[in-house]
Amino acid sequence: MRRPVLSLAFLLALVVPLLPVAPASAADAISWAPCEEDPTAECGTLAVPVDWNNPGGETFELALARRKATDPAARTGSLVINPGGPGGSGVDAVLQNWLGFTPELTSRFDVVGFDPRGVGRSHPIRCSLELARQAPDPLSLKSQADFDALLAYNERYRQDCRARTGPLFDQVHTGNVIRDLDALRAALGDDKLTYYGVSYGTLIGQLYAERFPQRVRALALDSNMDHSLGTTAFLDTESWTSQDSFNEFVAWCGRTTSCALHGRDIRGLWKELLARAERGELHLPGRPEIPLSKLGLISQAFGAFYGPAYKELAEFLVALESGDQTARAILTPPAAKSEEVINDATQVFCLDYAVPVRDYREYARHLRRSAAIAPDMLVSAAAHPITAACLGTPTPVPNPQHRLRVSGTPTLLLANALHDPATGYPWAVNAALQIGREARLLTYEGWGHGVYGRGECPTLAFDRYLTSLTVPGKGARCPAVPPAELTAQRTRTFPGPMPGLPGWTAS
Repeated sequence: MRRPVLSLAFLLALVVPLLPVAPASAADAISWAPCEEDPTAECGTLAVPVDWNNPGGETFELALARRKATDPAARTGSLVINPGGPGGSGVDAVLQNWLGFTPELTSRFDVVGFDPRGVGRSHPIRCSLELARQAPDPLSLKSQADFDALLAYNERYRQDCRARTGPLFDQVHTGNVIRDLDALRAALGDDKLTYYGVSYGTLIGQLYAERFPQRVRALALDSNMDHSLGTTAFLDTESWTSQDSFNEFVAWCGRTTSCALHGRDIRGLWKELLARAERGELHLPGRPEIPLSKLGLISQAFGAFYGPAYKELAEFLVALESGDQTARAILTPPAAKSEEVINDATQVFCLDYAVPVRDYREYARHLRRSAAIAPDMLVSAAAHPITAACLGTPTPVPNPQHRLRVSGTPTLLLANALHDPATGYPWAVNAALQIGREARLLTYEGWGHGVYGRGECPTLAFDRYLTSLTVPGKGARCPAVPPAELTAQRTRTFPGPMPGLPGWTAS
């Protein structure tokens, strides 16, 4: 039988939608100008399609910020960054120097941040703050009726956000973000991408490597996601790493005389505070009008583990115990005069992860499993609220979990702390195994979320990789920097709003 003859027009129709828009030149695509917030940096926008399957359709403006290489003669190219989330602003990361890059990087690269679609200045997902505050507490569900009420609320909230946001609401998944990123690479005039992503930003890097392996120069992936996990594995591993961070906090206080809880039964105090929170007896220090729920208390500890801010957490718990109103909270609510709408990037996760839970019995079973894995923390303050918020998302989601299939890239640098509260070390190990020979894993033997900047060893490893493509040896490890020393060096905070606490951010 004769093979059918396929016309060139037909072949192009198949291929073109899969390719990013490639501007003729950077000058044509991005008009840079001094940023209003900081004229020492440049800001610009790049038009990209709302729906990459319809590249000739409606577009929106991807927000950008850039700090040009301080040594033009040594310039290597652009270093594109993403600080995580979902919901972290790459524009703010550049303007405020969140990531603390060394002169080794800033002299050689134009550091470019972008707000992913639906985030910050890039056509943000807009939702009612009042409605967001009405979200059921995911730890308070007691029956199938409560579970049904959660699903009904989620649908009402989704429709509110979709109405306020428009067609982009259903197109914010990371499968589209990586196509935006490739269009940005082309617009910057770089033949290949040099990228640093932390936390959720590693998912962007992982999926970019999978889809565009020949366009990779260097991908530095700091504190890694594992996009292969189903509902049970996702919640279980997040509970485990949250409890691991609590255990490390208790151990630190046990050996550190300056800890406000040194010599105390910390687990006993924590249990009492959780019980008081459940009875409605706790309030945010200095804000007696704001109750602190059980999830709210867990979130305060979880936020402290990012630093880690062990000293501050111990003082906060002592203040809760005594009723002292002068302690500083780890996370704080939105200002009283905040806008009526918020930018809620939860939908990004909901379109990247299928996390089905059939009914209340299954939901309660997840909570019991998590409490057994994490007897102090009970749940992950990030994973469980965002999973609850995504229940009822129409299926199939456009960018569901799968094992990574990376082939043909240069070596990718993955790094993770042993005691990371949010992206647990097993996630990085698993992601590296999935990537295979293209991956090189660097282990930081310490605490907190984000490895870059935690002492000379990991920082130098990232710098060498990004500048000269030199990778650490197999099995490379970096010693921990004590938390007290880290506090003076840097502070890691949440890159976006806290899941389950709408509008709350790091103080």
